[in-house]
Amino acid sequence: MDDLSNGRLTLGLGAGWQEREHQLFGFDLLEPKPRFDRFEEGMEVVTRLLQSDEPVTFDGHYYQLRGATLLPRPQRKGGPRILIGGDGEKRTLPAVVHYADEWNCVMLTPDIFVQKNSRLDELLSAAGQKSETVRRSMMTNCVFGKDEASLAEKLSSRKRTVDELQARGAVAGNASQVKAQLAELEAVGLQRIMLQWLDLDDLAGLEALAKAVL
Repeated sequence: MDDLSNGRLTLGLGAGWQEREHQLFGFDLLEPKPRFDRFEEGMEVVTRLLQSDEPVTFDGHYYQLRGATLLPRPQRKGGPRILIGGDGEKRTLPAVVHYADEWNCVMLTPDIFVQKNSRLDELLSAAGQKSETVRRSMMTNCVFGKDEASLAEKLSSRKRTVDELQARGAVAGNASQVKAQLAELEAVGLQRIMLQWLDLDDLAGLEALAKAVL
């Protein structure tokens, strides 16, 4: 995919959180500590396989490799950019520093984003890396209507006001409110935002969002 798209692929990785998803595919979600231990081992395996042209041997608690080689080899040196998702300061942000090209946080208000973004900068500096080596992005819900009546209906179904949704880190409101919220996030250092459009049948609203905001 990375080769065919001329380097447009971003490989997103995370420790996992949704129990039902794990049950469906036969994986134990694990408690937080072993889950992150497994994730860090997985990151080590993935990056070694992508970056090493020589066979990889790895003896971990969760993964064991014996002279393994990833074929075909990626044309881009080191393979696709790696994105790590999550907000944790104890395990996730250090993993971002060690393995990732992009940090993807989840539903943070601007003030909380500033706090965690500053912590990431501190960790990068301590590791001898520049702040700009890691891109900052966010995944968040989006509540928007093609008109005021549509927006009011969506707010009523969620039993939340625009202010309450924004306080939870969602992007919400009419066009001017959404644009103001996005501008505020950009001003504090967010470089990319991924808006989750959960109203899958509301294509008219999605088109209105694109025309009014993007």
